[in-house]
Amino acid sequence: MILHPMWQDYPELAKQLTTTLYLMEDVVKLKNKKVEHAVLEMIHAGGKLLRPAYQLLFAEFGPEQDQKKATSLAAAIEMLHTATLIHDDIVDDSTLRRGLPTIRSTFGNDTAVYAGDYLFICCFKLLSDYATSLRSLQLNSRSMEKILDGELGQMDDRYRTDQTIEDYLENISGKTAELFSLSCFAGAFESGSSERFAKKAGEIGHNIGIAFQIMDDLLDYQADAATLGKPVLEDVRQGVYSLPLIYALKKDPARLLPYLEKKDQMSDADTAAVQQLVIELGGTTFTQDLAADYTKKALKDIRKLPTNERGTKEKLERLTSQILTRRS
Repeated sequence: MILHPMWQDYPELAKQLTTTLYLMEDVVKLKNKKVEHAVLEMIHAGGKLLRPAYQLLFAEFGPEQDQKKATSLAAAIEMLHTATLIHDDIVDDSTLRRGLPTIRSTFGNDTAVYAGDYLFICCFKLLSDYATSLRSLQLNSRSMEKILDGELGQMDDRYRTDQTIEDYLENISGKTAELFSLSCFAGAFESGSSERFAKKAGEIGHNIGIAFQIMDDLLDYQADAATLGKPVLEDVRQGVYSLPLIYALKKDPARLLPYLEKKDQMSDADTAAVQQLVIELGGTTFTQDLAADYTKKALKDIRKLPTNERGTKEKLERLTSQILTRRS
């Protein structure tokens, strides 16, 4: 079981995340063994596991320490995340994910839909087994609704060159930030912390999620395909315009629109030109600064958390700071 190299600095958390991956592996049982293998390959493809990590860390604050429950809920959260990635790849016609062929590119869209749906079922099975109350399940369901709203919002905004920064933030608040928020909330709430503390944890997770997605979109303009594990700027061809491009469009639409009007017919040379213009017009600088703002908001609240003998607050601070300096 190989974890992302970032977890070498967190040995205790690395053990818990390894247990989480084994649990996910145990839960995935499909009659179609080829698809089962593809789902397991995606689970083990070196994802960062940040969402379950935050869930496990916030679970350390509660008075009711139950390691099996914590890792089971972490597995449920990562299964939910993986399901949304599989469905994302269908909508985006993606061929690569984490450096591997996507399930849709290997087996077709129909099979990929079923694989994603199956992981949703696995997620709910674990939640129903380990969530302590109907209130918790209700909050989980609302979070899933917000995630879907964010995905649909992004879909509605495809090829819209008049998108605002507010539109973008609203979409990623659902698409990405909500699952980070749920991870932090569930970790605190399900380990016996008060609902007030859990909601504060959720707010921290929301800001972390916003910062993470902004950085993810920034890396599209700064990293290469081998580093990212997916084609660079493929989203632009698909009409998904992220913050660096939205900002640059406001600065100089006349130079960018001729490329964007080609839509999915954009060539590699076209996307390279868009990339250069976005950098030249300050889109990447603005994006980096906004990611820093959201990271600072999260860190400010993390520093107000109680200290404990496991050094949880310090681990959260270090991990969250790493989001701003990551390169993949």
